[in-house]
Amino acid sequence: MAESHLIEIQPQQTLFSAMQQHPLTEISASPGHLLLLKLWQREEELLTNRIGAKETKLDAIKREAFKLCSFFFFFHGIFLTLLFTSSLGQTERQACRGWWVPGFISLVTSLVLIFSVQLRICSYWRIYEKLQRERGEGRALSRCVQELRMKGASYDLSKEPQVSKRMKSSSVKVNWRPMKWLSRNAVTICLLCFSGLVFPACKFILCG
Repeated sequence: MAESHLIEIQPQQTLFSAMQQHPLTEISASPGHLLLLKLWQREEELLTNRIGAKETKLDAIKREAFKLCSFFFFFHGIFLTLLFTSSLGQTERQACRGWWVPGFISLVTSLVLIFSVQLRICSYWRIYEKLQRERGEGRALSRCVQELRMKGASYDLSKEPQVSKRMKSSSVKVNWRPMKWLSRNAVTICLLCFSGLVFPACKFILCG
């Protein structure tokens, strides 16, 4: 009877000793490690909220830029249609006399819209770079939290989450590449080229 009693209790004792040696149990018993875990978990939550807010902001900026680009092409479509229609009821000399006026109006309107688009593009990439940095910080912080949970009280409290130097140097290096700049400003370049074509098109419609 005594032997069976011992056999029943031994697994419970083994389980209890295993729980005591668990890293989370060691962390809860160490005020320094417990405080560090709570601080990092709080920082993780704040980073997640900031990342979510920036992602929402990027989506809003993309929608605004798309609306401006749509209005840009809609304006020029209506403008060129009206210009062509007005030239039909006039002689070639009358229509050609003040061709630069609609061309100037088109150019000024285009520059205003392009400037608005470019502001949003610059804002987008500025927020995007911050978002990438915070994502890197979040990954580094998650690794440290995971390591702390695995090591328990043996974790070095002086260790801080750091983004790898290679990631930082590569992000700085990429910013200076001409192709990267062109790809980021491709929309503005296309709009400028289109505006440059519309100005002589006004003369072609009225004087051609």
